[in-house]
Amino acid sequence: GAEEPGMEAEAQELPLGCGGEGGSPAAGRSPEGEERRDPPQASVSNGDDAESGKELVELKVIWNKNKYDVKFCLDSTGAELKQKIHSLTGLSGLPPPQPAPPLAAVRRSRNRYSCLLGLPPAMQKVMFKGLLPEEKTLREIKVTNGAKIMVVGSTINDVLAVNTPKEAAQQEVKAEENKKEPLCRQKQHRKVLDKGKPDDVMPSVKGVQERLPTVPLSGMYNKSGGKVRLTFKLEQDQLWIGTKERTEKLPMGSIKNVVSEPIEGHEDYHMMAFQLGPTEASYYWVYWVPTQYVDAIKDTVLGKWQYF
Repeated sequence: GAEEPGMEAEAQELPLGCGGEGGSPAAGRSPEGEERRDPPQASVSNGDDAESGKELVELKVIWNKNKYDVKFCLDSTGAELKQKIHSLTGLSGLPPPQPAPPLAAVRRSRNRYSCLLGLPPAMQKVMFKGLLPEEKTLREIKVTNGAKIMVVGSTINDVLAVNTPKEAAQQEVKAEENKKEPLCRQKQHRKVLDKGKPDDVMPSVKGVQERLPTVPLSGMYNKSGGKVRLTFKLEQDQLWIGTKERTEKLPMGSIKNVVSEPIEGHEDYHMMAFQLGPTEASYYWVYWVPTQYVDAIKDTVLGKWQYF
């Protein structure tokens, strides 16, 4: 009679020991029991739920003789694709970031630090049937599986090595221009401008900045008064300057500077020069450039860089 109550007490304690039949707490903690109670094992989705509602497209991104196979959301914008390209072109497997060194140290060893960076979005020219619009989605511009995305751009190392001399050249040219009378009043330009606005010049829109059109800029004059057209070959990173006699194909990286000035009395048009050599004698002048394309031309030729 004394043993039965003790046995009942043991039977009542078994459920508190994880419910095993052997009466031992160790026997109740089976591997199966641990898996059922382990929260990480209960939600092994790896993001599948988030991706299930998205339609992906397979892309071939080509930059600097490198090719990347990418699966990307069809409803993402061109700006988001640029962010993806930034991560693709950076080095993988880097050690954890260290405290930033002093700026002087970065300048002294810029090659060492800049090689760790990919191609920032502001330095990218992304092409798919022309320049990729940042605000539109890949679906809107009809990107399909297997589409080739061409990327042209320079790393931060190239900017430090090449863009700094361009900045210095721009400052020197600007200081020199301030000492002189307006360009459109100078004799060498007056003889072209006095011919008047060309009949077939492209229409201008004052107070507006627009992207470069998909067709060449035409109907303009060069310094000899002949007709000239500008074609921006973004895939080759070249500027084509065409006249009746010939077409010069210039790598955009070879153009040292771009200067422009509104034409007096016709401020909706500019006169513009491309610096092809180290001095002003190398300027190639183009007259009657529609004002809405001036900033886009400068950004395309010189690069619209983002500084860090």
